[in-house]
Amino acid sequence: MIVITGPTASGKSALAVSLAKKLNTEIISADSRQIYKGIPIVTAVPSIQEKGGIPHHLLEILFLDEYYSASKFQQDASNILKELFSHNNYAIVCGGSMMYIDTLTNGIDELPTVSHEVRSALTQEWQNKGDDWLLDQLRILDPEYFLKIDHRNLKRVFHAVEISIMAGKPYSSLLTGMRSRTDLPFDVVKVCLNGSREKLFERINTRVVRMVENGLEEEAQRVYPLRHLNSLNTVGLKEMFSYFDGILSKEEAIARIQKNTRVYAKKQLTWHKRDNTITYLDFQDSEAVNIEKILDFLK
Repeated sequence: MIVITGPTASGKSALAVSLAKKLNTEIISADSRQIYKGIPIVTAVPSIQEKGGIPHHLLEILFLDEYYSASKFQQDASNILKELFSHNNYAIVCGGSMMYIDTLTNGIDELPTVSHEVRSALTQEWQNKGDDWLLDQLRILDPEYFLKIDHRNLKRVFHAVEISIMAGKPYSSLLTGMRSRTDLPFDVVKVCLNGSREKLFERINTRVVRMVENGLEEEAQRVYPLRHLNSLNTVGLKEMFSYFDGILSKEEAIARIQKNTRVYAKKQLTWHKRDNTITYLDFQDSEAVNIEKILDFLK
C-alpha cells in the first residue's frame, strides 16, 4: 500500500494518478470532506479529466447529512484493499486527512457505535442550547478530557460527549492506546509531499482564487440552508457563510479562506512530523522525478 499524503495544494492527487498509471492500480481517497456529495469545488474533488481514467474509491459516496468516522473509513478502505490486492501487487491511498491515514495504518481504539437516536438528540440539544452547553456536558461527563481538548474544536467535543453517553463512561477512559490493528497483510510505503513554505502558500492562495472562479460562491449558496451539518464545517464554506450572513465582505471571506487554509496546511505538516515512517518528496520536483523515487522505494 502506497500512501501519498501532504498538505493541501501540494499536488497529491496528480502524483497519485500518475503513479497509478505506472503500476496499473487504483486509488483510495483518504479525505474526510471529498467523501461527501455536493461540494466538489470547496473540497477540490478531482475532475474526470484529472482522474485520468484511474478508478477512485471513497469519493463523493455520502449525502451531506450522513455520519462518517475514521473507524468507518478503516473498515471501508480495508475491504477495498482486500479486493485490490486479490489481483494487484499495489494499491494507492491518497489524501490529507491525517486521522484517516493513521487509523488505516496503525489501527484505532475500539469505541462503541453511537446510535442514531443518541446523536440526533444530542445534536438537537446542542443547536438549542449552544456551544457553552456542549462544553459543559463534556466537563461533567469527562473532566479529564475536558482539560486536554481544544475547546474550539467543537466537532471533537461533540464526539467525546456522544461516546461518553453511549459508553456510560468517560471517553478518555476508552483511549487506552491499545490498537486494534497489530499486523497488516501488506507492506506500507508512506510518502509526503513537502517543500518551500512560501511556494506552498502561493499555491494555496492561487487554488482559492481558482475555486472562486469555478463557482465556490454558488456552491456555498446551494448548501447554505444546511450549514448546521458537520460535513459543512469546513474551510471555504464557513467563511462564505459568514459572507452571506453579512459578517464578512466577499473580499474578506476570500482572504480568510486563504489564511485558514494555510493554517490547516501547517497543522497537516505538524502531524506528519510525528510519523518517522514517512519519506518526504519535494512537490516542486517533476512528477516523473518523484515517481522514480517512489519506484526506487518499492524496489
